[in-house]
Amino acid sequence: MNSEVKEYSVATLAGGCFWCTEAVFQQLRGVKTVESGYMGGHTKNPTYKEVCTGQTGHAEVIHITYDAKKTSFEELLEVFFKTHDPTTLNRQGGDVGTQYRSAVFYHDQKQKLVTEGIIKELDASGYYPDPIVTTLEPATEFYIAEDYHQNYLNKTGDQNPYCTMVVRPKVEKFKKIFADKLK
Repeated sequence: MNSEVKEYSVATLAGGCFWCTEAVFQQLRGVKTVESGYMGGHTKNPTYKEVCTGQTGHAEVIHITYDAKKTSFEELLEVFFKTHDPTTLNRQGGDVGTQYRSAVFYHDQKQKLVTEGIIKELDASGYYPDPIVTTLEPATEFYIAEDYHQNYLNKTGDQNPYCTMVVRPKVEKFKKIFADKLK
């Protein structure tokens, strides 16, 4: 194995509501932590309420710390692109606005190039009927979301109808498609 691989690497992804993406990536082999938060905007220390207005420019993101010896950035992207709709601009299901955009916030040139390549491959393959609109944005300051957003599905379960109707089906889809990549 490449001796230059750091013990832990980071990736920051926006695939709509962070409750959904957090719940999926928490179960992926090699992922150490998943934090919900905000990136890509112009307001310092934004709150959830501010981000929800769409006026801060931030996207709801997950900041993933992962063991590059157990999972690769490419594998993270494979899960990312197959567990949300990267073809709808500023929308995931009923969640509408720039804060729900599909985006990869790259931390270095390699992440940018890998993401560009995967998007080209997916578009060329016809996997999606429409072109991918996921943006590639340089990683900026990550603002962790309020405590009640962290580990949301595990804390609230089916007490929140959104979790029952939206989050849990995405997790089940992930488990079915990526059974070989589960922790």
